[in-house]
Amino acid sequence: MDERSVKFAAFSEGKLYDAWTVLGSRPTASGTDFAVWAPNARSVSVTGDFCGWDGGGSALQREENGVWRGFVPEAREGQLYKYIVEGCDGIFRWKADPYALAGEFRPGTASRIRSLNYSWGDRDWMNARRSLEGPRNIYEVHLGSWRVHDDGSFYSWDELCGTLVPYVRDMGYTHLELMPVMEHPYDGSWGYQSTGYFAATARFGPPEGLMRLIDECHRANVGVILDWVPGHFCRDDHGLGMFDGTELYSDGDMPGWGTYKFNYDRGEVRSFLISSALFWLQVYHADGLRVDGVSSMLYLNFGVEDPARKRYNCNGGEENLGAVSLLQEVNAAVGRLVPGAATYAEESSAWPLVTYPPEKGGLGFHYKWDMGWMNDTLRYFSEDFDWRRGKHALLTFSMMYAFSENYILPLSHDEVVHGKRSLIGRMPGDWWRQFAGARALQLYAACHPGGMLNFMGNEFAQFIEWRDYEGLQWFLLQYETHAGMLRFVNELNHLYRREKALWDDDHSWEGFQWMDADNAEQGILSFVRKSRDGEMILCVLNFRPESRENWRAGVPAAGAWKEIFSSDEERFGGTGKRNPRRIHTTHIASQGHPLSIRITVPPLGGTLMKYLG
Repeated sequence: MDERSVKFAAFSEGKLYDAWTVLGSRPTASGTDFAVWAPNARSVSVTGDFCGWDGGGSALQREENGVWRGFVPEAREGQLYKYIVEGCDGIFRWKADPYALAGEFRPGTASRIRSLNYSWGDRDWMNARRSLEGPRNIYEVHLGSWRVHDDGSFYSWDELCGTLVPYVRDMGYTHLELMPVMEHPYDGSWGYQSTGYFAATARFGPPEGLMRLIDECHRANVGVILDWVPGHFCRDDHGLGMFDGTELYSDGDMPGWGTYKFNYDRGEVRSFLISSALFWLQVYHADGLRVDGVSSMLYLNFGVEDPARKRYNCNGGEENLGAVSLLQEVNAAVGRLVPGAATYAEESSAWPLVTYPPEKGGLGFHYKWDMGWMNDTLRYFSEDFDWRRGKHALLTFSMMYAFSENYILPLSHDEVVHGKRSLIGRMPGDWWRQFAGARALQLYAACHPGGMLNFMGNEFAQFIEWRDYEGLQWFLLQYETHAGMLRFVNELNHLYRREKALWDDDHSWEGFQWMDADNAEQGILSFVRKSRDGEMILCVLNFRPESRENWRAGVPAAGAWKEIFSSDEERFGGTGKRNPRRIHTTHIASQGHPLSIRITVPPLGGTLMKYLG
């Protein structure tokens, strides 16, 4: 059996992890080789720029495992094309190439013949990233609306290299997460209804531009996470739906979303999805994949309300066993084949062991978004100050399960759209209290165990909800309140990277100790974060608008403590209540601890006190 036959046998078994190397279009000096999987088709041809979009096109020949293949001498690098697939139902469908490496700029839907040629300059980064240790403070970005030109047109990849990359670096974020940059037909889907699982969107230029953007991020010491969507795909005629007259890729409709679900039990579909995941990590040098909508994959009846339409697995349960095994296989392949790359699950149910290895019954993700923390925290911060006394448990409940998974704390795009209001728009009180509350939210996230994620616009307190069809309101930075908020997030980010007690031991009780969890009356939380080598930071957070003078805080060790950060500094827009000098412990018990220090706690904010010994 030759190498090609071996690969197609693995493809059918769901074990081909580089399917893009044998399927799709591959240009050469003498023409282009095309290969597409359509096992139930009566005929397949390819048409495009090279033949004036002739309706007959160049016929492909059926080979093994349902793959159609042909060589077209006239087809050249950069030309557009589509497959004309005569389905088993006799209908001719014009389809984009599922394995295309580039696509046509919308509203066009054709594929483009491309080879990917880029000279990488990130060897040092790629060698250093093999360890998953270190802080994770992620800036989530929708490239189509981060900034736009005055005429509403998109920034190109190169323009983003010159603007977005230095911004993320200077702001102190460790990672840049890009909402799906895979090709998609409709801007309003934000990229989450893809047609190009191997094609970077043409909205910002040729695919090498995305490679350059990732390369520049790496040179700036910033990792890149790409959102990846294996849960569903769009119904557009040129896409994967009814590809050869049958539900080749799909397993029925995704209720409520107007999309199709993938068939995770079919070997060729598994090869397609696993190859897609590895493609972005290996070919584009991405540092991680955030997997969207994991809950919709895990449950057969996700979103199904009609009892007559409900399905059950062979064990009588509602778990989608094919999806479970696919996710385990993807995560295992990433860990084995792409050292240092990470996967992130957006999983909103109570599915257990999401970040545990498959051999221990887990899904194998490296991190999981903590949706419970996000919901409880934003609910608390939306409450009026007088009502917060009765809601104090919303702040402390997350510590009941904080170390059950490896968590990321998301303040994501989903929380600033669809009538939910912007983050600062949720804050009660007058103008000053709203901004103080927004700072307190960011500080609380930085102190709480788990990595952080912040969506664009949150860092300077944009009041309106995010609008995907226009740029962020950067003009707000001419106002001191918004400029102060940006200054605060910048300094907090750099402090977070610098102070390893805030992240070094994020996933066990060894890195966290409560000092006072139950002060609902005053709205104060105090706890200590610890690094594995003994550094300690006391975090005292006040969620009421009254400052606390001479407040006695319990501490775990005798010696000197010094304030290293306050959200109430005047340059951030605060009142300037600080603890300017070293403070020594006394043997006066407080909150059940035999040692304490006396400090000033600012209004609607917090202070971080570092242990000096």
